[in-house]
Amino acid sequence: MHPPPSEPAEDTVPGLSAGPVALAWLTQFLVGTDLFVVAPLLPRIAASFDVSAASTGLLVTAFSIAYVVASPFAGWLSDRWDRATVLAVALVLFSAANVGTALAPGFGLLLVARVVAGLAAAATGPTVYALVSTRARPQARAQVLAVVGSGLLTALWVGAPAGSLLGRYVGWQAAFVILAAGTLLLAFPHAFVWRARPVPADAVAPTAAHGAGRPPTRLAASAVAVMTLWAFSVYTLYTFLAVALHSDGRSTDVTWLLAVYGVGAVVGGQVGGRIADRADAVRVTAAALALTAVLEVVVALAFPVTWALACALALFALAAYAFFPAQQRHLVDLFPGRATAVLSWNNSALFVGLSVAGAAGGQIVHALDYPALLYIGAAVAVPACLLARGDPTARRPARSGRPPRSGRRPG
Repeated sequence: MHPPPSEPAEDTVPGLSAGPVALAWLTQFLVGTDLFVVAPLLPRIAASFDVSAASTGLLVTAFSIAYVVASPFAGWLSDRWDRATVLAVALVLFSAANVGTALAPGFGLLLVARVVAGLAAAATGPTVYALVSTRARPQARAQVLAVVGSGLLTALWVGAPAGSLLGRYVGWQAAFVILAAGTLLLAFPHAFVWRARPVPADAVAPTAAHGAGRPPTRLAASAVAVMTLWAFSVYTLYTFLAVALHSDGRSTDVTWLLAVYGVGAVVGGQVGGRIADRADAVRVTAAALALTAVLEVVVALAFPVTWALACALALFALAAYAFFPAQQRHLVDLFPGRATAVLSWNNSALFVGLSVAGAAGGQIVHALDYPALLYIGAAVAVPACLLARGDPTARRPARSGRPPRSGRRPG
């Protein structure tokens, strides 16, 4: 298969300059802000359309379902067409969906706009990751993925609160208008900046037989299972942290504790990326999952004492988010010719785990309590760790100066 027109194969590997990486980071930040800002704006949206809070929750569900369903198809299309063009078109569609969100005259049309936003977002994240990973130097691939992924994490603790404040003082529609303008402006440089950049040879020419065809069902199932279990374990903790603190009379501590968590997540992503570039990515994912399980128990034990909780949250976020760039690097190394498709399945699995965490976590907290939910989340991380360690199709990625090794691991 010939590489797409925007991805010429060359033996020279100049890597990525700061400009394209910053562009990718900003894209993830804006799309992530759109994802995370809806939840804090739900009460204002409900008041605007005179609907119940439960009904407005459908906005989050509709976005997530659209993303999960569309992401594999978007990845398939991006790998067979021009990735830069797919990304630019998706950002224009995403911008239009946000304009529709801001101007929707009724709740039904607002729901439709969020479905369209989910469809467009499904083509942005995996395509951005594929573009930067296939153009990064092989020895720095996970680090670049971690930097770009930190845009999404920054949206979690900077973008969403900023949008919430904007909604309070200007109106919730203003947040979506700004996001629409930002993503529309980003579409134009994305359409051109990736075209003149050569791709590392190992990112275009498959280094294993299965790299050129469809991802094996066995690997796809393993990756989906690991990511889904990781997402459940991590987002049960995050989603209900504020609720638990409010119920415990510590509502004033929510903002700074979430900031501690966010900073830990960003640092964890950078650390995980650097280690994955220097060691085996599979071992990094397994180690991160094992630490996630242990530290989630520590968070549960530390929950009654605020200062101890802050320390535990920082360590938990650092370990948990070290997993993400290592997992992405592992998948790109295995399937360079199908990078967007595999990362799309990975992102779909992420949203499945996030959705299950939100649905099941609420019932568990109501029936038991928040620490009990954390113990369950920790237990779920254990089989994820075992799956990551026992991935039968894993191979060691090639390091600079060494020929790639293919096939199954010995033993």
